[in-house]
Amino acid sequence: MTFAGGLLPFLVFLVAWVLGLICTFFPAVPATLLILIGAVVATLLDGYQPAQDLPVIITFSVVTALIMVVDNAAASWGSRKFGGSKQAMWGAVVGGIVGLFPLIPFGLILGPLLGAFLAELLLVRRPLDESLKSAWGTLVGMLSGMAAKFVLHLLIGAYGLYHFWQLS
Repeated sequence: MTFAGGLLPFLVFLVAWVLGLICTFFPAVPATLLILIGAVVATLLDGYQPAQDLPVIITFSVVTALIMVVDNAAASWGSRKFGGSKQAMWGAVVGGIVGLFPLIPFGLILGPLLGAFLAELLLVRRPLDESLKSAWGTLVGMLSGMAAKFVLHLLIGAYGLYHFWQLS
C-alpha cells in the first residue's frame, strides 16, 4: 500500500467521515455533506474510474439525500406531535446555534429547547404549558433525528471505509 496510490484516498475519506460523525451533534453544520464531499474527493484522488466509482458516488448521494430527509422529518414529527409551530422549529435551530458557544453548559440540548420555547411563547403567543409541550416535542424530534443521522453516518462510513480500503 503506497501513500500516494491507495492510502491517501482512504485517509481523506476517514478524516471526512470522523469529522462528519463529530459534526452530527452540531445542528448548524452539514455533517452529511462533509462525508459526501470526503467520498468524492477520495474518489478523485484515487483516479476516478466510472465503472468502479460511479456506483459509489451514486450510493453516497442517495444516502445523503435520505439522511437529510430522515433528519428533517424526525424534527418536524417531534414538533408536530407535541403541537409545535414552524416558529418553534426555527427557534430550535437558532437556539442550537447559540448553544454551540462553550460558555453555555449543555448548550446543544438547552439551546434548541429554549429557542423553541421562546418562539412559541413570544412569537406564537401560546400559553406557558403549551409552549413547554411544544418545545419538548421539538427537542425530542431533533434528538431523534440526530440519533438516526448518527446511525446512518456509521453505516455509510463503514461502506466508504470498506470501499476505499479495497482500493488501497
